[in-house]
Amino acid sequence: MTINCKGKLIDLNSPKVMGIVNITPDSFYDGGKHKDDASILRQVENMLVNGATFIDIGAYSSRPGATEVSTSEELKRLLPVLHLILKEFPDILLSIDTFKGKVAEEAIQVGAAIINDISSGLLDEGMLTVIAKYNVPYIMMHMRGTPKTMQQYTDYENLITDMLFFFSQQTNKATSLGIKDIIVDPGFGFSKTLQQNYELLNKLNLLKITDKPILVGISRKSMIYKLLGTDPQNALNGTTALNMLALEKGANILRVHDVKEAMECVKIYDQLTA
Repeated sequence: MTINCKGKLIDLNSPKVMGIVNITPDSFYDGGKHKDDASILRQVENMLVNGATFIDIGAYSSRPGATEVSTSEELKRLLPVLHLILKEFPDILLSIDTFKGKVAEEAIQVGAAIINDISSGLLDEGMLTVIAKYNVPYIMMHMRGTPKTMQQYTDYENLITDMLFFFSQQTNKATSLGIKDIIVDPGFGFSKTLQQNYELLNKLNLLKITDKPILVGISRKSMIYKLLGTDPQNALNGTTALNMLALEKGANILRVHDVKEAMECVKIYDQLTA
């Protein structure tokens, strides 16, 4: 199971880690943390040294209830950071966390390798056309509504069945346009209650029916810290526990704030399954 990133084949049979770098002022965990060039480059370098295969850059907070950001503002935040990182690390594989086709296109033109879309193309009709045009790997996540409204849409006839139908529809749209490398993200915390998040993780292996690589992003989320009665800053131990379970259930990519700890999970998992 491989994906083609800028001509480089990445083998996902051994799980990989994607480090999160948010350049938003209002993300739930690290919003406003990386305000200057030096801190951004330091964070990226630290993640690469610790073993991240991909770095995911987000300029639009998708936390529940997040305020909307204009396309021009998103680009204003994002493009200078992309130029900065690519100048320092020209071989880096950057993933761009956006649901807007224009943002995706400009980021790809600068040098981004992957597009990570929380809406699977449903919030911008032009997104799939952009992905097909540039033939980059595409992460499609399960969500209903928008980041601002998603927690109003948590009623399912059957959570897993409904999600499989969703991914079937969206992957069919994508493949009909010629999009080759698709990764599915079940969207932990998006349009799901705490109980549904744990049901989803427990049944994650059922998403293998899609025959696509699976990305899991549970890092420091409320499904962990609310259950444990703590906060995002103190949710690393819970994150590590669930990351290991996600690997056992079939995750191919872990999207995390804490790369070193996630890589330790992957190393142990690889030893267990050798």
